[in-house]
Amino acid sequence: MGSTETSGGRQPVAGRGEIVHIGGYTAPSGGRGTGIVAARREPRTGELTSLGTVAVTPSPSFLARHPARPVLYAVNELPDGQISAWQVGANGDLSSIGSWPTGGAEPCHLAVAPDGGHLFVANYGGGSVTVFPLDADGVPGERTDVVEHQGHGADPDRQERAHAHMVSPGPGGSPLLVVDLGTDAIYRYDLDGASGRLVPRAPRVRTAAGVGPRHLVRHPDGRRCYVSGELDGSVLAYELSDGTLHQRGRIDASDRGGHVQPSEIGIGPDGRFLYVANRGVGTVTVFALGAGLPEIVAEVETGGEWPRHFALIGEHLYVADERADMVRTFRVEPATGVPVAVGEPLPIASPTCVLP
Repeated sequence: MGSTETSGGRQPVAGRGEIVHIGGYTAPSGGRGTGIVAARREPRTGELTSLGTVAVTPSPSFLARHPARPVLYAVNELPDGQISAWQVGANGDLSSIGSWPTGGAEPCHLAVAPDGGHLFVANYGGGSVTVFPLDADGVPGERTDVVEHQGHGADPDRQERAHAHMVSPGPGGSPLLVVDLGTDAIYRYDLDGASGRLVPRAPRVRTAAGVGPRHLVRHPDGRRCYVSGELDGSVLAYELSDGTLHQRGRIDASDRGGHVQPSEIGIGPDGRFLYVANRGVGTVTVFALGAGLPEIVAEVETGGEWPRHFALIGEHLYVADERADMVRTFRVEPATGVPVAVGEPLPIASPTCVLP
């Protein structure tokens, strides 16, 4: 087991509702947060009530849960990257399990394999992917692989080298998809379960130059995938067949003028609508999903400039605005898929991830 993290801050109290955890940037990354915050969610109204900081840890910018065990994982987005793990209590309190170095700089995303056997991490600064085995209780072991991407893109400032931005493990025999902003590519890997090492599927899937792919979402049908292009303000549509991605087309992520820098991308549980958060213009765009390319339905202002992440939970959409220091609640209209703001935003310092 790695070195321990400190749990601290005001502890949650018992009560009705669901618990969500919110990650963010702390001082080492120029943020104002203190660690992982818990909030109680009222399912009917969507209202969030802060329960305070439940884990003091540096820059937990992205969070994930084990699919079968009460364990929460976070990246610590630092020059010497690491991941941390906690046991989750009934009321959202976190008890430290430990922390482990990723072998790569500035990890920004992590995800657990559907069978709960491995944890995958994208190291943005290191341009690499790390694999950790998980035991039967969800506790990480020492890393079994670190794969570094090579190359660069067209943008000399943002694509001077590889920048792995997201890991997306698939069900069954579907490959692990790794989105790399720096090399304009999506890498595909199979996991050798015996060794815990990644086996590349060649060739990597290349986007157009300067797209800067950031995040990817898989459609519930298992065939369609959509990617947010951070640098060119796009959404790319793909068909996934036999582990191979075939691009179907490109659309703009926003209809607004000015700087558009897409971040999170997600799909409603019924698969009818696609959502994209747009930093700079401060919006969430809603697209209808049919047989062809996504078609824009609406573009909704979030009340801030920098919507970094969102989560769809029940009938509600929760948008974390990193620079406005808030998480805002929207009710999603079932027929149209359009989010409508409800209640008052929850003040949270430098939020970057909302985990249901």
